[in-house]
Amino acid sequence: MAKRTLLKPQDRRELFDIPTDEESLIRHYSLSPADRLEIEVRRREHNRLGFAMQLCLMRYPGRALMAGEIPPKAMLNYVAEQIGADPASFDLYARREETRMNHAAHLLSYLDMRSPTAENRRAALLAAIEAASGTDKGAMIAKAIIATFREHRVLLPAPNMIERMGLAGRAVARRRAEHALISDLDPEKLRTLDRLLEVDPAIRQTRYHWLRSTPDAPGAGNLVGLTERIAFLRTLGIDPRLQARIPSGRWDQMIREGDATPAWLAGDFSASRRRATIVAQLIKLGQKLTDDAVMMFIKLMGRLFSQANNRKKQRHMNARLETSKALRLFLDTIVALQAANEEEADPMEMLDQRVGWHRLLQVKPGLEAMVENNDVSPLMMAAEQHANVRKYAGAFLQTFAFQSRRRNDPLLAAIEVIKALYAEGRRVLPDRVPVAHLAKADRERIFESGRPVRSLYEIATFALLRDRLRSRDIWVEGSRSFRPIDEHLMPKPAF
Repeated sequence: MAKRTLLKPQDRRELFDIPTDEESLIRHYSLSPADRLEIEVRRREHNRLGFAMQLCLMRYPGRALMAGEIPPKAMLNYVAEQIGADPASFDLYARREETRMNHAAHLLSYLDMRSPTAENRRAALLAAIEAASGTDKGAMIAKAIIATFREHRVLLPAPNMIERMGLAGRAVARRRAEHALISDLDPEKLRTLDRLLEVDPAIRQTRYHWLRSTPDAPGAGNLVGLTERIAFLRTLGIDPRLQARIPSGRWDQMIREGDATPAWLAGDFSASRRRATIVAQLIKLGQKLTDDAVMMFIKLMGRLFSQANNRKKQRHMNARLETSKALRLFLDTIVALQAANEEEADPMEMLDQRVGWHRLLQVKPGLEAMVENNDVSPLMMAAEQHANVRKYAGAFLQTFAFQSRRRNDPLLAAIEVIKALYAEGRRVLPDRVPVAHLAKADRERIFESGRPVRSLYEIATFALLRDRLRSRDIWVEGSRSFRPIDEHLMPKPAF
């Protein structure tokens, strides 16, 4: 098995390699007058250059010069130029181990630094745990460790040591997050989570896979399938508020790992990691399935009215020949009446002579049907598909709780009435139903016969629910996308 690492090669270079670009050299390795006075105390040229190089390295990146180490040529030239030394003289200094050690000890006092102690390493480990609670990125964790050592004014340990501390901190942060998610779950519930990875004979797949393989295409059956999954999730009794126990960065990492983990691989995890991964996925799936179901309802209602408009257009297209004949007859009638007026003849005799009164009476029923079809409202057209809407409307309404900022919102009252119809299996609306949410024209159509027509009432109510869900004027409990607008904003304390 490959050795686990914290940092990518590029991260190691950025964190630990000596910079060589001009901007970094100027920022980190420019010597002050006090530094030059301290350097000039050394008599020999190679000692002055070696002392200066160690001073620069202890300041940044914060470590001592290693035995036999030759710094990059760009750094050697830049430092040597400042003290008037030959860069080639450093080769002699690199061979004098005792001198290097003595200089390092003196520089610790000069720079007010020291070698790391157990207390410093403990503080760095705590910093690694804190950083890892918000991210899994090794570079960020290593930077937190390095920053802690620099804050305590101690030399950096070897890169491998920093990497091991980062791995340890990340492991602790992961275990803490796992414990926060599953610590309050009783043994029976934990066993229930484990059974989600077992094949269920009823559906011939694991429930874990079934929950994650949700249908995407808008359809009555697919929407019912989403509500069935949500109902199953609720039977598991996982509190979505457990997410608040986990820092957002660590939560996102757990979700990413869970998304990339198939059911068969999750079974190979340790018990703690496996159960925590399942809990995180269930909480995320509860939000996702809710969002998907609401969005599918919005699409289905939109498609309902779009298809109604298409049917209306198709009817107009099919009636083109009859419309053309009616217009020709109407034109002939106008011509006949105009001729009667010009010749001062009897209009009815002229009309009967040129057009034929019997022809006008024959086309009257057809014209009445054409006018009636042209005046039909989109609501009436959409209500023709009420039977298809009933396939999913009951399951959708029973699954979700809708909220509104409006006090005594009539739309919510109407939804409760419709929900009760589906729950009780009744087919006829009560004589008195909430109507304040409907437009005047819709109310007139719904109550045209005196009693409310259920199909028209439901479709009109669902159309308004769709619009207000899209505008977030109404939201759904348990949703991530369909929630109040102010919950998408930055909290006031953070702002």
